[in-house]
Amino acid sequence: MTDGPVSKPARVLIAADKFKGSLTATQVAERVTAGLRQVAPEVAVETLPVADGGDGTVAAAVAAGFERHETRVTGPLGDPVTAAYALRDGTAVLEMAEASGLQHLPEGVFAPLTATTYGSGELLRAALDAGARTIVFGVGGSATTDGGAGMLAALGARFLDADGKPVGPGGGGLRDLATADLSGLDPRLAGTEIVLASDVDNPLTGPQGAPAVYGPQKGAGPEDVDVLDAALAHYATVLGAAVGPRAAALALSPGAGAAGGIGYGALVGLGAAFRPGIEVMLDVLGFAPALARATLVITGEGSLDEQTLHGKAPAGVAAAARAQGIEVIAVCGRLTLPPEALGRAGIRRAYALTHLEPDPARCMAQAGPLLERLAAGIARDFLSRAEPS
Repeated sequence: MTDGPVSKPARVLIAADKFKGSLTATQVAERVTAGLRQVAPEVAVETLPVADGGDGTVAAAVAAGFERHETRVTGPLGDPVTAAYALRDGTAVLEMAEASGLQHLPEGVFAPLTATTYGSGELLRAALDAGARTIVFGVGGSATTDGGAGMLAALGARFLDADGKPVGPGGGGLRDLATADLSGLDPRLAGTEIVLASDVDNPLTGPQGAPAVYGPQKGAGPEDVDVLDAALAHYATVLGAAVGPRAAALALSPGAGAAGGIGYGALVGLGAAFRPGIEVMLDVLGFAPALARATLVITGEGSLDEQTLHGKAPAGVAAAARAQGIEVIAVCGRLTLPPEALGRAGIRRAYALTHLEPDPARCMAQAGPLLERLAAGIARDFLSRAEPS
């Protein structure tokens, strides 16, 4: 295709993720809207900030009309932290990182062997207390590698050592695990639909498992990775004695290694169903009806790169729009994908902030104004002949 105004773009849908470190998804939508209207003030614009299950998921749900709730839970280091979730009509949207994420660690401080997901279990319990009967559990950005044992303990499971005492917190504590008892799990979980929303399809252990791939991001050195991998493998074996052979099968399932293995804990203990995060969130946020009203979609995220093509928000948005024959334009902070890769993903053209300001520090500091300039360029390229809607 050649660039140029599309025929009668009566309505633009802005469905972009955050620019991490610079702009929230809501701010991205606001800046793009402002830039479009500088050039094409007559064009109708609808905004639907999106997320893929990682950080920003609760904010996207709130922007779509969910009610924000806050609660105090146990942070990854054992200290109290404030965590938020979103709720509407019995459906709750949670981010495990709100309770157990890297954002709760002091700068430069990691606890790869002892960081716990206990607070994530408390967050799930708070959503149940508020009446949630469907829970979208977004996982990512964790400070933890405990296989979700802390989460399950907060919900009533017991993980005991050979002396019958609770094992220590974190993945390191699982080395001492002798027995697991899931019979005390909150009975409300059995009547609750829990969807594990993630863009990570890693297994629990092994070369592509949670400790090996993501442990170093959480401060785990080579020896720590080995300890954690062995501890999680042992954890799966002990859980097998408690729940049967499905424990071993689920350890190999897509998503088991998400967020330090909390995906595994959700699959085994909570009966969660794994779905790609962006697919889940598009359903929850009401993307399909918004898409039906659109004639042009603008999506994006901070970096459009090879990872984008593997379940990130822009790829999910573009796939859904392409299925309906609707054109997609992308905005981003930086772009490393060639035009042919963008085309295969269903993105007609991408506009990057670094094309306007190549210095990374200045680009991030000036992301808002730069994004408005990009959006004005999109309007000139694609909307300048738009007719009033």
